[in-house]
Amino acid sequence: MASTTAPPDAGAHQGTGGSRRGGTIYRGDLGMWSWVAHRITGVLTFFFLFAHVLDTAVVRVSPNAYDKVIELYKNPLVNLMELGLVAAVLYHALNGIRIMLVDFWSKGPRFQRPMLWAIIGIWVVVMVPGAYFMLQRSIQTVFGGGH
Repeated sequence: MASTTAPPDAGAHQGTGGSRRGGTIYRGDLGMWSWVAHRITGVLTFFFLFAHVLDTAVVRVSPNAYDKVIELYKNPLVNLMELGLVAAVLYHALNGIRIMLVDFWSKGPRFQRPMLWAIIGIWVVVMVPGAYFMLQRSIQTVFGGGH
């Protein structure tokens, strides 16, 4: 099994064209940041699901309280948080597919960096129009105009 820690002289010269930069606490590169982002988006998604279960359970206690909670969610700030949630879930799902390919496809480890760039590209292509449509109502509410 390959070690995930670099030998002491690994930071001195990176002959493979990697992106080892000074100034970070950890000497990892793109793969490390992908790992960190995957963990963070997973935790954020978990906490959203927890909050979603709680706010949905309010309907059984008091339908009026549930209506007030739903009204609160129409706030433009909450709309930005929803956009962040969609971004997190989309990245987590795409990166999860990449991780499965790396783990279960015999050529996966060789192509993990190009696959990471591919999921970043797909993420951007999906998020740009998604952000436009998700934020359209909030922008009209904050800045006026529209219908």
